[in-house]
Amino acid sequence: MAEEIKFIEEEMNKIKEFQEIYINAQQALGQVSVAKIRLEQQLDSLNNTENEIKNKFTETQKNEQEFIGKITEKYGDGTLNPETGTFTPNKSE
Repeated sequence: MAEEIKFIEEEMNKIKEFQEIYINAQQALGQVSVAKIRLEQQLDSLNNTENEIKNKFTETQKNEQEFIGKITEKYGDGTLNPETGTFTPNKSE
């Protein structure tokens, strides 16, 4: 049977140091993973908000075009001064 060998204190301290480094790395990786999850959730939320704004923008463009069509049908072609609300029809040639 082989004789047992006992590590010296310096060697044992080095082994403990490695173990602590690994434990700290595992904890840090866990924290990074949680931070990434939170960032992904924030990004999802921002993407959803962006899509809602884009949809509202597109809907507004459509509504504006419909309104312009109705106004053009009612008043004809011309120019509106948005400050005064005065419409000036285009001159017919």
